[in-house]
Amino acid sequence: MSKFALLNNVDHKDVRVVTERSAALGDNVMHAMTFPFEFRSVQAFYPILLHRDERGELYPVALFGFQSGENLFLDEEGWHARYVPAMIRRQPFLIAFEGENAQGGERRRMLSLDMDSPRVSKERGMPLFEPLGGRTPFLEEMANLLETLYHGADHNKKFVGALQEYGLIESVTFDIALADGSRNQLLGFYAIDEDKVQSLSDEALGKLSRNGFLMPLFMMLASTVNVRTLIDLKNARLKGAA
Repeated sequence: MSKFALLNNVDHKDVRVVTERSAALGDNVMHAMTFPFEFRSVQAFYPILLHRDERGELYPVALFGFQSGENLFLDEEGWHARYVPAMIRRQPFLIAFEGENAQGGERRRMLSLDMDSPRVSKERGMPLFEPLGGRTPFLEEMANLLETLYHGADHNKKFVGALQEYGLIESVTFDIALADGSRNQLLGFYAIDEDKVQSLSDEALGKLSRNGFLMPLFMMLASTVNVRTLIDLKNARLKGAA
């Protein structure tokens, strides 16, 4: 369960956030939402696929493993990739919205913190507030990250909408044979249809480029080679367990 509270420098003056990476802190996840603004960094390490949320809407994800609760980049020593996706780094913070705007404008965005998160502590971690009540550099960094994610969510919807407009999304199944003879089947994910991308008209390519969608599209295509990386990590883990 999560219990989010709006951050303030009175109730949370002694609160700290643990920034280490471990399963005990909630990092043992199979995938996480990712955003076009970080695709260049994400595609260097992880496959970028599309997945459906509980409302049936597609969104991009960075893939870390082949089954629920599996993160092949994580062990007892931490997260072994030089880039950790933004949705992982923002934990345990979230944007909250203060009331309704009477003029019909945008509601005020507020920082909130999951007080039930194992990352929240009063003994260790990064402090949120200075002794005189100001935000620490760490909290400012998290606030800026959440603002980036807020705008990134809208860009995600437009990006996926453009892929759907041109019929570039296809369902994929990865049938993965492992070194110990076992097999993993990755279901429920979607990728970009490379053949359809190659058949796009100059007009369509130009429109995708002008809207900032062409480069993320190619980053997604390039990222699929990292499925091989996941297989190698899985095989190494199986060998270690044996």
